[in-house]
Amino acid sequence: MKIAVLTCGMLPIPAVQGGAVENLIDFYLDYNNRKKLHDITVYSPWDPKVEEHPAISSDVNHYVYIDVTSFKARLARRLYGYFHHNEYYNHFIEYYFEKVYADLKKNNSDLILIENGAGLAYKLSQRGYKNLILHLHNDLLHSQSRYHDIIFNSLSKILTVSDYIKERVSTIQQSDKIQTIYNGIDLNAFSPHKNLSINRKSMGFTEEDFVLVYSGRINREKGISELIDAMLQLKNPCIKLMILGSSFFDNARNEDVFIQSLKNKAKRIETQIVFTGFIPYNQVPDYLQLADIAVLPSMWDEPFGLTIVEAMAVGLPLITTRSGGIPEICEGVATIVERNNIVNNLANAILDLYQDSEKKKRMAAASLQRAKLFDKESFAEKFLAALERL
Repeated sequence: MKIAVLTCGMLPIPAVQGGAVENLIDFYLDYNNRKKLHDITVYSPWDPKVEEHPAISSDVNHYVYIDVTSFKARLARRLYGYFHHNEYYNHFIEYYFEKVYADLKKNNSDLILIENGAGLAYKLSQRGYKNLILHLHNDLLHSQSRYHDIIFNSLSKILTVSDYIKERVSTIQQSDKIQTIYNGIDLNAFSPHKNLSINRKSMGFTEEDFVLVYSGRINREKGISELIDAMLQLKNPCIKLMILGSSFFDNARNEDVFIQSLKNKAKRIETQIVFTGFIPYNQVPDYLQLADIAVLPSMWDEPFGLTIVEAMAVGLPLITTRSGGIPEICEGVATIVERNNIVNNLANAILDLYQDSEKKKRMAAASLQRAKLFDKESFAEKFLAALERL
Protein backbone atom coordinates (compact mmCIF):
# COMPACT_ATOMS: atom_id res chain seq x y z
CA MET A 1 0.00 0.00 0.00
CA LYS A 2 1.20 3.50 -0.81
CA ILE A 3 0.80 5.81 2.17
CA ALA A 4 1.48 9.53 2.56
CA VAL A 5 2.09 10.85 6.08
CA LEU A 6 1.46 14.54 6.79
CA THR A 7 3.07 15.84 9.97
CA CYS A 8 1.81 19.04 11.56
CA GLY A 9 4.78 21.01 10.26
CA MET A 10 6.48 21.96 13.52
CA LEU A 11 9.33 19.43 13.92
CA PRO A 12 11.28 17.23 11.49
CA ILE A 13 11.16 13.49 10.86
CA PRO A 14 13.34 11.66 11.87
CA ALA A 15 12.91 13.22 15.31
CA VAL A 16 16.27 14.98 15.45
CA GLN A 17 14.71 17.82 17.46
CA GLY A 18 12.69 15.52 19.71
CA GLY A 19 8.93 15.64 20.05
CA ALA A 20 6.53 12.99 21.37
CA VAL A 21 4.53 12.74 18.14
CA GLU A 22 7.69 12.71 16.06
CA ASN A 23 9.20 9.85 18.10
CA LEU A 24 6.04 7.80 17.58
CA ILE A 25 6.25 8.40 13.83
CA ASP A 26 9.85 7.19 13.93
CA PHE A 27 8.70 4.01 15.69
CA TYR A 28 6.23 2.96 13.01
CA LEU A 29 8.54 4.05 10.20
CA ASP A 30 11.35 1.95 11.67
CA TYR A 31 8.98 -1.02 11.99
CA ASN A 32 7.87 -0.55 8.39
CA ASN A 33 11.48 -0.36 7.23
CA ARG A 34 12.34 -3.66 8.91
CA LYS A 35 9.18 -5.50 7.85
CA LYS A 36 8.94 -3.96 4.32
CA LEU A 37 5.16 -3.60 4.60
CA HIS A 38 4.27 -0.38 2.78
CA ASP A 39 5.65 2.35 0.57
CA ILE A 40 5.47 5.38 2.88
CA THR A 41 6.25 9.00 2.06
CA VAL A 42 6.45 11.31 5.05
CA TYR A 43 6.35 15.12 4.83
CA SER A 44 7.98 17.28 7.49
CA PRO A 45 10.00 20.50 7.95
CA TRP A 46 13.66 20.47 6.98
CA ASP A 47 16.49 20.32 9.49
CA PRO A 48 20.18 19.88 8.55
CA LYS A 49 20.59 17.11 11.16
CA VAL A 50 18.36 14.78 9.14
CA GLU A 51 21.10 14.37 6.53
CA GLU A 52 23.18 12.39 9.03
CA HIS A 53 20.33 10.15 10.16
CA PRO A 54 20.46 6.54 8.91
CA ALA A 55 16.67 6.32 8.60
CA ILE A 56 16.62 8.42 5.43
CA SER A 57 18.44 5.67 3.52
CA SER A 58 15.38 3.39 3.74
CA ASP A 59 14.12 1.90 0.49
CA VAL A 60 10.48 1.80 1.66
CA ASN A 61 10.23 5.01 3.68
CA HIS A 62 10.73 8.23 1.75
CA TYR A 63 11.28 11.65 3.32
CA VAL A 64 10.13 14.85 1.67
CA TYR A 65 11.27 18.03 3.39
CA ILE A 66 9.75 21.48 3.34
CA ASP A 67 11.96 24.52 3.87
CA VAL A 68 10.29 26.73 6.47
CA THR A 69 13.35 28.34 8.09
CA SER A 70 15.48 29.96 5.36
CA PHE A 71 15.15 33.70 4.79
CA LYS A 72 13.35 33.05 1.51
CA ALA A 73 10.89 30.67 3.19
CA ARG A 74 10.22 33.00 6.12
CA LEU A 75 9.54 35.87 3.71
CA ALA A 76 7.25 33.66 1.61
CA ARG A 77 5.36 32.60 4.74
CA ARG A 78 4.75 36.23 5.68
CA LEU A 79 3.57 37.07 2.19
CA TYR A 80 1.25 34.07 2.22
CA GLY A 81 -0.24 35.23 5.50
CA TYR A 82 -0.70 38.75 4.13
CA PHE A 83 -2.73 37.56 1.14
CA HIS A 84 -4.61 34.71 2.85
CA HIS A 85 -6.79 35.56 5.82
CA ASN A 86 -9.18 33.51 7.95
CA GLU A 87 -7.62 30.17 7.08
CA TYR A 88 -7.86 27.20 9.45
CA TYR A 89 -4.34 27.64 10.84
CA ASN A 90 -1.82 30.47 11.08
CA HIS A 91 0.32 31.48 8.12
CA PHE A 92 3.19 29.21 9.24
CA ILE A 93 1.16 26.00 9.02
CA GLU A 94 -0.85 27.15 6.00
CA TYR A 95 2.31 27.88 4.00
CA TYR A 96 3.77 24.52 5.03
CA PHE A 97 0.59 22.72 3.97
CA GLU A 98 0.54 24.34 0.53
CA LYS A 99 4.13 23.27 -0.07
CA VAL A 100 3.25 19.72 1.01
CA TYR A 101 0.16 19.74 -1.19
CA ALA A 102 2.17 20.69 -4.27
CA ASP A 103 4.02 17.37 -3.95
CA LEU A 104 1.18 15.34 -2.49
CA LYS A 105 -1.14 15.80 -5.46
CA LYS A 106 1.49 14.11 -7.65
CA ASN A 107 1.94 11.20 -5.26
CA ASN A 108 -1.21 9.11 -6.00
CA SER A 109 -1.29 7.60 -2.52
CA ASP A 110 -3.74 4.87 -1.53
CA LEU A 111 -4.36 6.68 1.73
CA ILE A 112 -3.22 9.83 3.51
CA LEU A 113 -2.34 9.62 7.18
CA ILE A 114 -2.58 12.97 8.96
CA GLU A 115 -0.70 13.32 12.23
CA ASN A 116 -2.79 15.38 14.67
CA GLY A 117 -3.86 17.99 12.10
CA ALA A 118 -7.65 17.90 12.05
CA GLY A 119 -7.59 21.11 10.04
CA LEU A 120 -5.44 19.47 7.37
CA ALA A 121 -8.14 16.83 6.98
CA TYR A 122 -10.65 19.61 6.41
CA LYS A 123 -8.48 21.29 3.78
CA LEU A 124 -7.85 18.04 1.90
CA SER A 125 -11.52 17.07 2.01
CA GLN A 126 -12.40 20.40 0.39
CA ARG A 127 -10.07 19.50 -2.46
CA GLY A 128 -11.82 16.19 -3.06
CA TYR A 129 -9.50 13.81 -1.23
CA LYS A 130 -10.80 10.51 0.13
CA ASN A 131 -9.18 7.76 2.22
CA LEU A 132 -8.03 10.20 4.89
CA ILE A 133 -6.85 8.84 8.26
CA LEU A 134 -6.40 11.07 11.32
CA HIS A 135 -3.98 9.99 14.06
CA LEU A 136 -5.19 12.16 16.92
CA HIS A 137 -2.77 12.89 19.77
CA ASN A 138 -4.65 15.81 21.33
CA ASP A 139 -8.18 16.98 22.02
CA LEU A 140 -8.56 18.65 18.62
CA LEU A 141 -11.73 17.08 17.23
CA HIS A 142 -14.99 17.15 19.19
CA SER A 143 -18.49 18.60 18.98
CA GLN A 144 -17.22 22.15 19.55
CA SER A 145 -14.39 22.02 17.02
CA ARG A 146 -14.46 24.13 13.91
CA TYR A 147 -16.00 22.25 10.93
CA HIS A 148 -16.24 19.14 13.11
CA ASP A 149 -19.01 17.50 11.05
CA ILE A 150 -17.20 18.00 7.76
CA ILE A 151 -13.91 16.73 9.19
CA PHE A 152 -15.50 13.71 10.86
CA ASN A 153 -17.37 12.67 7.73
CA SER A 154 -14.30 13.13 5.52
CA LEU A 155 -12.25 10.61 7.54
CA SER A 156 -12.15 6.88 6.83
CA LYS A 157 -10.53 6.17 10.19
CA ILE A 158 -9.67 8.07 13.37
CA LEU A 159 -6.91 6.57 15.49
CA THR A 160 -6.76 8.04 19.00
CA VAL A 161 -4.02 7.73 21.60
CA SER A 162 -6.44 7.06 24.46
CA ASP A 163 -10.06 6.26 25.18
CA TYR A 164 -10.32 9.75 26.66
CA ILE A 165 -9.61 11.26 23.23
CA LYS A 166 -11.88 8.66 21.63
CA GLU A 167 -14.73 9.76 23.89
CA ARG A 168 -14.10 13.39 22.99
CA VAL A 169 -14.32 12.58 19.27
CA SER A 170 -17.47 10.55 19.96
CA THR A 171 -19.24 13.73 21.09
CA ILE A 172 -19.61 14.38 17.35
CA GLN A 173 -20.91 10.92 16.55
CA GLN A 174 -20.59 7.40 17.91
CA SER A 175 -18.78 5.36 15.27
CA ASP A 176 -16.71 2.20 14.93
CA LYS A 177 -14.28 4.11 12.73
CA ILE A 178 -12.81 5.62 15.93
CA GLN A 179 -10.17 3.30 17.41
CA THR A 180 -7.75 3.70 20.31
CA ILE A 181 -4.15 2.58 19.86
CA TYR A 182 -2.01 3.37 22.88
CA ASN A 183 1.37 5.01 22.38
CA GLY A 184 4.58 3.11 22.95
CA ILE A 185 8.10 3.81 24.15
CA ASP A 186 11.46 2.12 23.72
CA LEU A 187 11.43 -0.30 26.67
CA ASN A 188 15.05 -1.22 26.04
CA ALA A 189 16.09 2.38 26.63
CA PHE A 190 13.65 2.93 29.49
CA SER A 191 14.46 -0.03 31.72
CA PRO A 192 16.28 -0.44 35.04
CA HIS A 193 20.03 -0.76 34.63
CA LYS A 194 23.11 -0.27 36.80
CA ASN A 195 25.65 1.55 34.64
CA LEU A 196 24.25 5.06 34.93
CA SER A 197 26.02 8.03 33.35
CA ILE A 198 25.34 10.13 36.47
CA ASN A 199 24.95 9.55 40.19
CA ARG A 200 23.15 11.11 43.11
CA LYS A 201 26.25 12.87 44.40
CA SER A 202 26.72 14.73 41.12
CA MET A 203 23.17 16.05 41.49
CA GLY A 204 23.64 17.11 45.11
CA PHE A 205 21.72 14.19 46.65
CA THR A 206 22.82 11.60 49.19
CA GLU A 207 21.87 7.94 49.28
CA GLU A 208 19.73 8.65 52.36
CA ASP A 209 17.64 11.31 50.62
CA PHE A 210 14.12 10.48 49.47
CA VAL A 211 14.21 11.85 45.92
CA LEU A 212 11.13 12.76 43.90
CA VAL A 213 11.43 13.32 40.17
CA TYR A 214 9.28 15.39 37.86
CA SER A 215 9.98 14.87 34.15
CA GLY A 216 8.49 16.75 31.23
CA ARG A 217 7.86 20.22 29.87
CA ILE A 218 7.86 22.99 32.44
CA ASN A 219 4.58 24.85 32.08
CA ARG A 220 1.59 25.69 34.22
CA GLU A 221 -0.65 22.88 33.03
CA LYS A 222 1.80 20.20 34.14
CA GLY A 223 1.33 20.89 37.85
CA ILE A 224 4.95 21.62 38.73
CA SER A 225 4.06 24.77 40.69
CA GLU A 226 1.60 22.78 42.80
CA LEU A 227 4.27 20.12 43.38
CA ILE A 228 6.67 22.74 44.74
CA ASP A 229 3.86 24.00 46.98
CA ALA A 230 3.47 20.44 48.29
CA MET A 231 7.21 20.34 49.04
CA LEU A 232 6.87 23.60 50.96
CA GLN A 233 3.95 22.14 52.92
CA LEU A 234 5.87 18.97 53.83
CA LYS A 235 8.79 20.87 55.38
CA ASN A 236 10.89 17.71 55.40
CA PRO A 237 14.61 18.29 54.62
CA CYS A 238 15.08 14.61 53.75
CA ILE A 239 12.64 14.82 50.83
CA LYS A 240 14.25 16.23 47.69
CA LEU A 241 12.84 17.11 44.27
CA MET A 242 14.60 16.84 40.91
CA ILE A 243 12.88 18.74 38.09
CA LEU A 244 13.84 17.43 34.65
CA GLY A 245 13.00 19.52 31.61
CA SER A 246 12.61 22.97 30.14
CA SER A 247 9.72 25.02 28.83
CA PHE A 248 9.91 23.68 25.26
CA PHE A 249 12.28 20.86 24.31
CA ASP A 250 15.84 22.29 24.18
CA ASN A 251 14.81 25.87 24.96
CA ALA A 252 16.89 25.89 28.16
CA ARG A 253 18.75 29.06 27.15
CA ASN A 254 15.55 31.07 27.03
CA GLU A 255 13.94 30.59 30.41
CA ASP A 256 10.47 31.99 30.47
CA VAL A 257 8.83 33.95 33.23
CA PHE A 258 7.07 30.88 34.60
CA ILE A 259 10.28 28.93 35.19
CA GLN A 260 11.79 31.93 36.94
CA SER A 261 8.71 32.17 39.17
CA LEU A 262 9.18 28.51 40.10
CA LYS A 263 12.82 29.12 41.01
CA ASN A 264 11.84 32.12 43.10
CA LYS A 265 9.26 30.02 44.96
CA ALA A 266 11.78 27.21 45.46
CA LYS A 267 14.37 29.54 47.08
CA ARG A 268 12.73 28.92 50.47
CA ILE A 269 13.89 25.29 50.22
CA GLU A 270 16.57 25.67 47.56
CA THR A 271 18.75 22.89 49.04
CA GLN A 272 15.90 20.44 48.42
CA ILE A 273 15.07 21.25 44.79
CA VAL A 274 17.27 20.81 41.72
CA PHE A 275 16.34 22.20 38.29
CA THR A 276 18.29 20.25 35.66
CA GLY A 277 17.11 22.22 32.63
CA PHE A 278 16.83 20.44 29.29
CA ILE A 279 18.08 16.84 29.31
CA PRO A 280 18.66 15.01 26.00
CA TYR A 281 16.05 12.30 25.63
CA ASN A 282 18.56 9.44 25.57
CA GLN A 283 19.83 10.52 29.02
CA VAL A 284 16.42 10.79 30.68
CA PRO A 285 16.29 7.11 31.83
CA ASP A 286 19.51 7.54 33.83
CA TYR A 287 18.18 10.65 35.58
CA LEU A 288 14.87 8.95 36.38
CA GLN A 289 16.67 6.09 38.09
CA LEU A 290 18.26 8.45 40.60
CA ALA A 291 14.81 8.95 42.14
CA ASP A 292 12.75 6.98 44.65
CA ILE A 293 9.39 7.94 43.14
CA ALA A 294 8.03 9.93 40.20
CA VAL A 295 5.46 12.69 40.74
CA LEU A 296 3.69 13.82 37.57
CA PRO A 297 0.74 15.96 38.70
CA SER A 298 -0.83 17.08 35.43
CA MET A 299 -3.44 19.80 35.94
CA TRP A 300 -5.01 19.52 32.50
CA ASP A 301 -6.75 16.65 30.73
CA GLU A 302 -3.65 14.90 29.45
CA PRO A 303 -4.44 13.01 26.22
CA PHE A 304 -2.02 10.20 27.07
CA GLY A 305 1.11 11.04 29.08
CA LEU A 306 4.29 9.42 27.75
CA THR A 307 6.24 10.55 30.82
CA ILE A 308 3.91 8.37 32.90
CA VAL A 309 4.95 5.29 30.91
CA GLU A 310 8.64 6.27 31.00
CA ALA A 311 8.58 6.54 34.80
CA MET A 312 6.85 3.17 35.14
CA ALA A 313 9.27 1.53 32.70
CA VAL A 314 12.31 2.30 34.86
CA GLY A 315 10.48 0.90 37.89
CA LEU A 316 9.41 4.02 39.73
CA PRO A 317 6.39 4.15 42.02
CA LEU A 318 4.16 6.86 40.63
CA ILE A 319 2.00 9.67 41.96
CA THR A 320 -0.17 11.40 39.38
CA THR A 321 -3.57 13.03 38.89
CA ARG A 322 -6.94 11.94 37.58
CA SER A 323 -6.55 13.86 34.33
CA GLY A 324 -7.70 12.93 30.84
CA GLY A 325 -6.20 9.64 29.65
CA ILE A 326 -3.76 9.20 32.54
CA PRO A 327 -5.88 6.74 34.57
CA GLU A 328 -6.10 4.42 31.56
CA ILE A 329 -2.33 4.07 31.61
CA CYS A 330 -1.65 3.52 35.29
CA GLU A 331 -4.90 2.72 37.11
CA GLY A 332 -4.22 0.07 39.74
CA VAL A 333 -0.46 0.59 39.92
CA ALA A 334 -0.12 4.32 40.74
CA THR A 335 -1.39 6.66 43.42
CA ILE A 336 -3.90 8.79 41.51
CA VAL A 337 -4.97 11.95 43.32
CA GLU A 338 -7.80 14.33 42.55
CA ARG A 339 -6.99 17.79 41.20
CA ASN A 340 -9.18 19.60 43.69
CA ASN A 341 -7.17 20.40 46.83
CA ILE A 342 -4.18 19.23 44.82
CA VAL A 343 -1.38 20.55 47.04
CA ASN A 344 -2.66 18.77 50.13
CA ASN A 345 -3.38 15.62 48.12
CA LEU A 346 0.15 15.54 46.70
CA ALA A 347 1.75 16.16 50.10
CA ASN A 348 -0.21 13.31 51.66
CA ALA A 349 0.60 10.92 48.80
CA ILE A 350 4.32 11.73 48.97
CA LEU A 351 4.38 11.31 52.75
CA ASP A 352 2.56 7.98 52.45
CA LEU A 353 5.27 6.50 50.22
CA TYR A 354 8.05 8.12 52.23
CA GLN A 355 6.82 6.33 55.33
CA ASP A 356 5.90 2.98 53.75
CA SER A 357 8.90 1.35 52.08
CA GLU A 358 7.05 -1.92 51.48
CA LYS A 359 4.27 -0.18 49.61
CA LYS A 360 6.90 1.63 47.58
CA LYS A 361 8.48 -1.71 46.58
CA ARG A 362 5.12 -3.18 45.57
CA MET A 363 4.32 -0.15 43.45
CA ALA A 364 7.74 -0.29 41.77
CA ALA A 365 7.17 -3.92 40.75
CA ALA A 366 3.65 -3.10 39.52
CA SER A 367 5.01 -0.19 37.45
CA LEU A 368 7.50 -2.44 35.68
CA GLN A 369 4.83 -4.98 34.86
CA ARG A 370 2.33 -2.40 33.62
CA ALA A 371 4.90 -0.68 31.39
CA LYS A 372 5.23 -3.84 29.29
CA LEU A 373 1.87 -2.98 27.71
CA PHE A 374 3.38 0.09 26.06
CA ASP A 375 6.25 -1.29 24.00
CA LYS A 376 7.05 0.57 20.79
CA GLU A 377 7.05 -2.67 18.76
CA SER A 378 3.52 -3.50 19.87
CA PHE A 379 2.42 0.07 19.12
CA ALA A 380 3.89 0.02 15.61
CA GLU A 381 2.45 -3.40 14.79
CA LYS A 382 -1.06 -2.46 15.94
CA PHE A 383 -0.88 0.95 14.28
CA LEU A 384 0.09 -0.32 10.84
CA ALA A 385 -2.36 -3.23 11.13
CA ALA A 386 -5.17 -0.70 11.67
CA LEU A 387 -4.24 0.97 8.38
CA GLU A 388 -4.15 -2.35 6.55
CA ARG A 389 -7.73 -3.15 7.61
CA LEU A 390 -9.15 -0.19 5.72
